[in-house]
Amino acid sequence: MFYPYVELADGTMIAHSETKSSEEGKSVEVQFERPRDEGGFYSARCELPSYKWIFNEYFSDNDLAFFEEFLEHNAHTLFKYAECGGIQIA
Repeated sequence: MFYPYVELADGTMIAHSETKSSEEGKSVEVQFERPRDEGGFYSARCELPSYKWIFNEYFSDNDLAFFEEFLEHNAHTLFKYAECGGIQIA
């Protein structure tokens, strides 16, 4: 399950998974999606804390570089929200 995190000014939606545990430790997957003019979505997913891109469809290298910088500034918050089941707003 993915939880909404933030929408960027260009319409890119960012969501995160719950915390996953493995022998290597805890991880969180972060999903990036933006509607395409041609239909469908730009879509990419990155795993934290390794910053490994699991897949990418249509995002440019510049987009991915921007997302990596975004993740560097937000990883601690994404882990926090992943631990408690997403941002609790109400």
